[in-house]
Amino acid sequence: MVELTLPRNSVVKQGKTFREKGDKEKQVKIDVYRWNRDSGKNPCIDTFWINVKNLGPMVLDALNYIKNNIDPTITFRRSCREGICGSCSMNVNGVNTLACLKPIQGKDLKIFPLPHMRVIKDLIPDLSEFYKQYKSIKPWLRPKQKNSKKEILQSPEDRKKLDGLYECVLCACCSTSCPSYWWNSEKFLGPAILLQAYRFIVDSRDRDKKKRLEMLNDAFKLYRCHTIMNCTKTCPKNLNPAKAISSIKKMQITN
Repeated sequence: MVELTLPRNSVVKQGKTFREKGDKEKQVKIDVYRWNRDSGKNPCIDTFWINVKNLGPMVLDALNYIKNNIDPTITFRRSCREGICGSCSMNVNGVNTLACLKPIQGKDLKIFPLPHMRVIKDLIPDLSEFYKQYKSIKPWLRPKQKNSKKEILQSPEDRKKLDGLYECVLCACCSTSCPSYWWNSEKFLGPAILLQAYRFIVDSRDRDKKKRLEMLNDAFKLYRCHTIMNCTKTCPKNLNPAKAISSIKKMQITN
């Protein structure tokens, strides 16, 4: 079974609190989930009161400020800060999102790792199983013309079919917001992987459409989806994994 973000039977207690000097009314309260599996201790919530004037506009700016100026031990992933790499996915105020795209709104931030994933440390989830599932769909183009040195042409109409699919950055926000994925993540591929699978199924240059559909024709890999729509609601790139999954189901019947 996949561990929850919170280790079973543990109690999250209040950790350390830091408050910058200045007017409290001009500060933002930032609660950050902390856990070091090697410490043998339960998780805790560290609280930071930071002057808004010291922060950039995004949640990632706040985390970078804390790491650079207050607590260098706080651990999280980040890279591009432009919503392209998908590294800084986490749960902010109850919503899975990319920290670099999430504006600081209000005076209270609660930052946790992605839910229902093994936690490596602090805000870093273990995505090993997620990437293993991604590999299982063979996410590369298998051209119809084998060993051809010619350019593979694609009509504008066929290219347009990939819009809303290729933009996925594999941040796992959608999959970790899906209850079906929480309870069946060992077998259900989840919204992100199924959207990626559909991207290759509808690519006119790929020769293995039939094989890809056959691989997904499984009670768990595909049909654990119950159209809850959390995936579409939470996607920070405004994509629609639920629509892609529905399209695959239709193709299972019509092809």
